[in-house]
Amino acid sequence: MTNFAFGLGVGTKSSAGDWLEVYFNTPLLNAPDSLIKAVGDALGYEGGNQTFEIGESQLKALEAAFLSVDAEAQAEIVEVLEGTRQPLVVCILETDAEPQTTAEVYLKLSLLSHRLVKPHGINLTGMFGKLPNVAWTSEGAVALDELPKRQLAARAQGRVLDVHSVDKFPKMTNYVVPAGIRVGDAARIRLGAHVGEGTTVMHEGFINFNAGTLGVSMVEGRISAGVVVGNGSDLGGGCSTMGTLSGGNNVVISVGENCLLGANAGLGLPLGDRCTVEAGLYVTGSSKVTLLDDQNNEVRVVKAAELAGQPDLLFRRNSQNGRIEVKTNKSAIELNAELHKHN
Repeated sequence: MTNFAFGLGVGTKSSAGDWLEVYFNTPLLNAPDSLIKAVGDALGYEGGNQTFEIGESQLKALEAAFLSVDAEAQAEIVEVLEGTRQPLVVCILETDAEPQTTAEVYLKLSLLSHRLVKPHGINLTGMFGKLPNVAWTSEGAVALDELPKRQLAARAQGRVLDVHSVDKFPKMTNYVVPAGIRVGDAARIRLGAHVGEGTTVMHEGFINFNAGTLGVSMVEGRISAGVVVGNGSDLGGGCSTMGTLSGGNNVVISVGENCLLGANAGLGLPLGDRCTVEAGLYVTGSSKVTLLDDQNNEVRVVKAAELAGQPDLLFRRNSQNGRIEVKTNKSAIELNAELHKHN
């Protein structure tokens, strides 16, 4: 029996019985066949991608199934959940097919934020249609059509129901805090972000879903949906990367290793290793750039897209004539180790 992913989750439903969100404490990628068989026997699983809504009464059977295959971490989750009145769900994904339920989407987003898969390493096709728009409040997820009554009920009790955001995605840190990171403002990192060990995200930094860093990085700018930043790269204050969802763009924007995007810079093409984009310069694939040799002589003019993925480049704007110039970048960008060693 093959298996792509497994998760035992606890979540929130609307009063109409629709799932709003699901928390997977310890999702599994490529769970052992023995675990899937044991759980499958307890739940009547016969293969394929299935979502099982279970009751509290079924937890004992699940605990026994986990213990029978020495899956103690999963059994410990069951122990904590015993007696809960919150809705429970088990997701068994035989393949990485397009998600069909809200729980499946949350399982896949959790795999990303738990660093079990990298951005673009999982099928999220059609996910937006499976995610409800939710009011994320001081009392958890609330269906939007139920929000006014919940707010009124809170006021009647002398409380304020604080609405943090209205979105399809919750913040990542309410679901997982990966080891070795620092985060200035947790609300700016969505569930489904991949935050590499050693990464620091400052207060104005932002990381979208299916995007993020692969190692040690300083993020003071925006990592848009689908953008991947290599180990050792810095994103300066206010800089931005063009997401794959923006303006019909279907090019996967990426930043190589040991790169620097200067403050308020912008990037709209894949950047190779050890590249620098100077502060305030926005470079897209269609930007006309002038190539310079080591004597600062003009070689030719090309579209920036022709330089996609090439290493050791410095993109700068000529302050006298305004043109974008590209030179070989001979100065290595090194992160300040002191900033990251205590993550």
